[in-house]
Amino acid sequence: MRKEDENMTEPRRMDAVIEEISDYVLHQEIDSSEAFTTAGHVLLDTIGCGILALSYPECTKLLGPIVPGTAVPNGSRVPGTPFVLDPVTAAFNIGCINRWLDYNDTWLAAEWGHPSDNLGGILACADYISRVRISEGKEPLTVRDVLCAMIKAHEIQGILALENSLNRVGLDHVLFVKVATAAVCAQMLGGSKEEINNAVSHAWIDNSSLRTYRHAPNTGSRKSWAAGDATSRGVYLALMAHKGEMGYPTALTASGWGFQDVLFNRREIKLARPLGSYVMENVLFKVSYPAEFHAQTAAECAVRLHPEVKDRIEDIDRITIMTHESAIRIIDKKGPLHNPADRDHCLQYITAIGLLFGDITADHYEEETASDPRIDTLRSKMEVTEHKAYSKDYLDPNKRSISNAVQVHFTDGTATGRIECEYPLGHRFRRKEAVPKILAKFSANISTHFSLKQQRKIEEACEHSGRMQKLSVSEFMDLFLV
Repeated sequence: MRKEDENMTEPRRMDAVIEEISDYVLHQEIDSSEAFTTAGHVLLDTIGCGILALSYPECTKLLGPIVPGTAVPNGSRVPGTPFVLDPVTAAFNIGCINRWLDYNDTWLAAEWGHPSDNLGGILACADYISRVRISEGKEPLTVRDVLCAMIKAHEIQGILALENSLNRVGLDHVLFVKVATAAVCAQMLGGSKEEINNAVSHAWIDNSSLRTYRHAPNTGSRKSWAAGDATSRGVYLALMAHKGEMGYPTALTASGWGFQDVLFNRREIKLARPLGSYVMENVLFKVSYPAEFHAQTAAECAVRLHPEVKDRIEDIDRITIMTHESAIRIIDKKGPLHNPADRDHCLQYITAIGLLFGDITADHYEEETASDPRIDTLRSKMEVTEHKAYSKDYLDPNKRSISNAVQVHFTDGTATGRIECEYPLGHRFRRKEAVPKILAKFSANISTHFSLKQQRKIEEACEHSGRMQKLSVSEFMDLFLV
């Protein structure tokens, strides 16, 4: 036997990052009232985004059981639908609707992502566990348990994202969703430290999808269900580990074969800070516009400029946009845009819509609006440049700004003022201003699908955070049945 083969037979300690994640979900007490309050708003906001997505057939065609007519005892409910599914399929369904319109919360760092994507797996798993417990005469999980799992999933995904840039190696951020969902769902299922380790190791071995479906020439609708795919896979791996499936101690660090060497350019995966509740406390809400978050402040600037330019569209000579490096890298797009997924990730398209219409809605990405020739005319007149200070402040942990500035120049030599927005409405620094709008957004979203009577029942149950947190998960999910 070769020496390297002998070494491989020796017991190996689990990779430190995996161990730290498992210890966190198993032992960390969350005592931040701010985190729980914010998690409650994230819960409602995310479900509301999912309910709004049910108005779009391209989304709803993907929903339901894999085999039509499948009945699942103690199955998980999918909000806004009649579906009762196994927790893996339910996680895909919930994750798919929540992310479809690119309207749920956002985290920006070296890697980008949407931590509430994990809610697909968390809700599906919690609902399943609760209904099984009720059938056995035991106490179900509560909404507060869901909020705790959300805080921890946000933290795992967000802290991984601080310094580990998957996009730099062409991988998609949903890998971090899979890791976070696997960890928290393994714990919710009653997993031991070893079982949580095993689930998380499998998530890293699975690795990630390519980002190609988010970028030209392949931009498409997969970006809208990729999170559902990742969170459902996390539930599946948690269930596998719960059954006793083995894990892989050096999934990250194995020489030549681990994630770091094979897929991360031999760089080290790190947790940039201790795991607590930092991410939930600092998460970004998409309050006003269903648009890629790096463009949110550009959207605000454009909407503010609308009254000044709406009657002078034909007189526009050029439009200057000052932005940060991440926005240039992922949403600075020229040329044809082929579908809604392409348009809602284009800085120029989003800015043009704001200037033309004074608002930005999901319908503005559909063909009816996109066929307006004025949009591409304005796009062709836009000059996008990086402002180094914006890029620096974007990565500053004490600021976490997402700055953009827009100015419109006319053919007669005049120009609007340069409108700058450093922090979008959903930023922590503007949380007090945003919360009433987040709740109004939730009400508006559920009104698109439920009767007025059911809408009021939902709002009454969710109106007071303390009362909502005491609801069993099954009671909460039943509020959204149709």
